[in-house]
Amino acid sequence: MGAYSAKLAAMILRSAIAERGHARMIVATGSSQFEVLESLTAEPLIDWNRVDAFHLDEYVGLAADHPASFCGYLKSRFVDRVPLRSFHYLDGLKDPKIVCQEASTHLLKAPVDVAMIGIGENGHLAFNDPPADFETKEAYHVVALDEACRLQQVGEGWFASLTDVPTHAISMTIHQILQSRKIICSVPDERKAVAVRDSVEGPTTNLVPGSILKRHPNTTLVLDRAAASLLKPL
Repeated sequence: MGAYSAKLAAMILRSAIAERGHARMIVATGSSQFEVLESLTAEPLIDWNRVDAFHLDEYVGLAADHPASFCGYLKSRFVDRVPLRSFHYLDGLKDPKIVCQEASTHLLKAPVDVAMIGIGENGHLAFNDPPADFETKEAYHVVALDEACRLQQVGEGWFASLTDVPTHAISMTIHQILQSRKIICSVPDERKAVAVRDSVEGPTTNLVPGSILKRHPNTTLVLDRAAASLLKPL
């Protein structure tokens, strides 16, 4: 699954570089992206010196050297492995409003060619937990994390207990994610099966943020068998 997502992303990046001389991408984190990033950094014939990449979300108040920091995650699993032209981190220790403003300035300079994302156990996209804000036109915003989202972080082993998980995060907005030319949404594991079913087969609603992907003209949803186990057979 990760290899497939990576090959698709690599194809999009190569095509953008061939057409426009550069490419822009959004990179997600979490356990769903382990194999994706491992495979993507091994993809041949990508001129990474022509790629600008952007951070999807980060906890407020978490230092980059914390084991659960997404800055640290992306640095070790992606940024340090390929010679990117630029990578725009979200600093969890800076004033979050300033971080949102600075990140937005860089992101909005040009369209994004591909966003690599996942869906959370509660159906969230980035850290847009239900009920997600489908209306804001901002690029980044500060959000409160619901208990289901925070429990997922404990369950995945990023934090020892619920009280250790930050209560707020900086997140790319739903609107901004949907501005990407193409979206690759990679979702593994049976614990995501309900969120996948509700996103694919249920109504489009901010109570299931992943359902908004049905309104995007070029989204590829990549699932393993466990994540797809509750979908109706074709």
